[in-house]
Amino acid sequence: MISGFRPVPGRYFGTSRAYSYFGIARLSRTSKCGFHVDGRSRVSNFWIPTGGISKKPVQGEKEDANDLLIRGGFLRQAYSGIFHMLPLGLRVQDKLERLIDKHMRSLGASKVSLSSISAQELWEQSGRLKEGSEVFRFLDRKESRFLLAPTHEEEITTLVGSLSKSYRDLPVRVYQISRKYRDEQRPRQGLLRGREFIMKDLYTFDYNVENALKTYVSVKAAYTELFNELKIPYLVAAADSGNMGGSLSHEFHFASAKGEDTVISCSTCDSVYNEELADGKAHNIDDQQPQASHSPGFDTGEVSGESTRAVSVGLWMAVSHDKNTLLRCWFPQYTLQDPTQPPTEREVNSHAVKSIAKAAGIDLDISIENPLHQWATHIKSDEASGQRPRVLDLYDSHVRAYKRPPLTDTLEGVDCAAEDIDFSKVDRFPGTNNYLNLIRVHENDPCSKCGHGLTKTHKATELGHTFHLGTRYSDVLQASVVVDQAHLDEADRSPSSQKDQVMSMQMGCHGIGVSRMISAVADTLADSKGLNWPRAIAPYEVIVVPAKGLEAEAEGVYDALTSEPASALDAILDDRDKQMGWKLGDADLIGYPVIIVVGKGWKKQRSLEVQCRRLNVREDVTLEALPEFVRSLLEKL
Repeated sequence: MISGFRPVPGRYFGTSRAYSYFGIARLSRTSKCGFHVDGRSRVSNFWIPTGGISKKPVQGEKEDANDLLIRGGFLRQAYSGIFHMLPLGLRVQDKLERLIDKHMRSLGASKVSLSSISAQELWEQSGRLKEGSEVFRFLDRKESRFLLAPTHEEEITTLVGSLSKSYRDLPVRVYQISRKYRDEQRPRQGLLRGREFIMKDLYTFDYNVENALKTYVSVKAAYTELFNELKIPYLVAAADSGNMGGSLSHEFHFASAKGEDTVISCSTCDSVYNEELADGKAHNIDDQQPQASHSPGFDTGEVSGESTRAVSVGLWMAVSHDKNTLLRCWFPQYTLQDPTQPPTEREVNSHAVKSIAKAAGIDLDISIENPLHQWATHIKSDEASGQRPRVLDLYDSHVRAYKRPPLTDTLEGVDCAAEDIDFSKVDRFPGTNNYLNLIRVHENDPCSKCGHGLTKTHKATELGHTFHLGTRYSDVLQASVVVDQAHLDEADRSPSSQKDQVMSMQMGCHGIGVSRMISAVADTLADSKGLNWPRAIAPYEVIVVPAKGLEAEAEGVYDALTSEPASALDAILDDRDKQMGWKLGDADLIGYPVIIVVGKGWKKQRSLEVQCRRLNVREDVTLEALPEFVRSLLEKL
């Protein structure tokens, strides 16, 4: 110690209550750079840049969730579709990841961290790297071809396949929570559709189908428990496996007006499915028979009792990937659900059309705009030489055509004679006796599954997806194990006398969009005042907001909520030098589940005002009763 100087103890440095270590000078005013070191969580110690670049909404209107996350200090956009997470946002993300960790442990899954860099050759081997794929690709200095992984099926299959050789090494259940990358053509809606995102992937490996399906059921149950813990209504829908492959798939959705999926549910049976599952077949009994009356050409006969109502027919077109086949879909523009109500306007379900085209051997590209122009241009190009252009007409079960549509009706301007075009007609699903159903399901349509209930449609945001992949990746990447025939399914057993058999691993892939969920939860629970987090992932469960002059009393309130280690609440103290009204507005914007006000009630009767917007609670509580009362509120959130 320097002679003549004596250190003066203080609770924290950088304020008027602290001296310099050597006693040289006492600070006369609070330092803006001062940090408290008393162990309490304080807003003054935490970087919360509220305000941001977003404009405040009109009074009483709900603000866009992404704007709220920016104004609330959770994130900032760096570039199109790319975001920086700020401390508040990272706390939400960390809590969500811990919640996922808990439910992955319940499955016996081990956590791994795979590299974000993958080899293009590996993706070409699996068949997923194609021209136009939304993948960031790059070359290193040695011209080696790499990509930034949007998912890791290829890498994990190769890794597990190299380390597991016997059925005794299985099951393997591994997961990661990591950054993923997608060269999104049109980033939108903040974290919902970005170019860089956080994803949880669980990969499962079994040696036969029976065990793989048991694993699938257990994962789906764990997902259900996880979503239940958020205490937010959700939908579990049967789904299309799409580019992932496999034969069994379910999605977990939040209903949202901004959702990009349409989920169909029934009022009577337990059917819930994504409209992407539309197979193009007419399943209802009424749709299996031709209508009772038809007009020539393209009128449709809508039958209601004794009367028939002619409704105009619409046309929807698409073109094959090779541009040589034009698909024309003839469908009813309107249908009658109730004779007393106006007809319902209809639209084509492109997923149904794609399913029919696939069964007919046509690789359809529904993303191409102006398909007629693309087809006509192809006919005149050198690429089309030697190919006869083709037109395939599909007819919905409600439409009956008595003659081939004239070329001039829909193909005006096409530089090709009708006799040079190969016309064909399909009114039943290829290989079956089912008539076609080309139209999207609407609210109150009869359920195609049970035939009794009425459908309800939900715009929804997909947050989780479970896939039973089977051997989609293990076959092509040679991930196999030696299995004793006694442990194989009957269908897989070899007729030979060999005891052991080499089998491709049965795989599952199960994802949760961590970044997407942050945005979706924000959107689902936000109101006109701001965000409104559920307890499970709130940045803090409780904020204590004191009026000026009651800072010491607020510290006592904070201590009462956090002093018991076993039941301590995740609280923060707003000790900023701001007016009470400003701090309460900020607390509403950020969306703390419970706000405790140390204000007039404390001065008058030693009571604290407890606010919970989601439960519509505003109640005066004594300090002694406070911890138990707050816990009772949080249990409902």
